Formats: sequence, structure tokens, C-alpha cells
Amino acid sequence: MQQLYGEYECSVDDKGRLKLPSALLRNVGGNPPYKFFVNRGFEKCLMLYPEKVWDRIVEKVNNLNSFVTEERNFVRYFFRGLRDVATDSAERILLPKPLLEFAGIQKEVVLFGYMDRVEIWDKAAYYEWADIEPDNFAQLADRLLGDRQDPLTVPGL
Repeated sequence: MQQLYGEYECSVDDKGRLKLPSALLRNVGGNPPYKFFVNRGFEKCLMLYPEKVWDRIVEKVNNLNSFVTEERNFVRYFFRGLRDVATDSAERILLPKPLLEFAGIQKEVVLFGYMDRVEIWDKAAYYEWADIEPDNFAQLADRLLGDRQDPLTVPGL
């Protein structure tokens, strides 16, 4: 699995083009042009998935039952606004206007890479969210990660 990470401050131009940082593209791997899928994310951001990651996600979504209302509605929300985008010769992608409007993105953005995907946030909204670290962050880490085997720990040492 490719690992995408880091926070990158960038700008979207008047046409909706976003230049992806070279450091981020190196982690995507492969050769240009890079193909991605972008859709509505959670908490009013956009999600950017490399093509191989998107293909794995779609396999999971395709296993949902279209005869179950909750699953059918999830599929509708998940695919709403979805576009495939590819980098141009200047390593830019074109973000569709409806998606920019959904996320409240005007010009300044923060790309937040984690696991195998990238969130695209309006810069002010991102820092508003990020500056509110929960008081119980340590307890949250204990609950979510504390009881799992540390992959760096060698048993018996």
C-alpha cells in the first residue's frame, strides 16, 4: 500500500487548477500523468484518491446491497460529485467548481495526506479544525491503538 503523508499549503487558481506538490506525487509513485479520483469528503473537505486506491475502494462499495436503503443512500452520497482528474504537464489537476463550492474553497488550501489518500481543505477551515485538539487525545490513542501489538516490537525482546 502506498503511504501518503504530510500537510501542504497550496493555491487553487481562478480556473480551479491545483498544483500538486512534487513531494506528494513522489509518494504516489508511477509516472505522469497521475490519475486521481476526487469526491466529497467528510467534514466539508474533498477527498483525492490515487487511481489504484480508488479501484480498491470501489470494490468495497460495489459489494453494498442496492436493495437496502441505508446502503443505497451511502452509495449515492459517496459518489456524489465524483470526478476523475489527471495531472497536466505542470502537475496540476482541475477541481470541478461544484466540489470547490461544497468544500468552501476559494483560493488557499491545505492538502492533508494520510494512509493512502489526501484531503483537500479550505485553508481557514482546516486550521480551524486542526487547532481544536481534543483534551482526551491521549485517552483516544490508548483506546484506539493501545491494545494493539506494536508492529515495531519484536516478541521476546
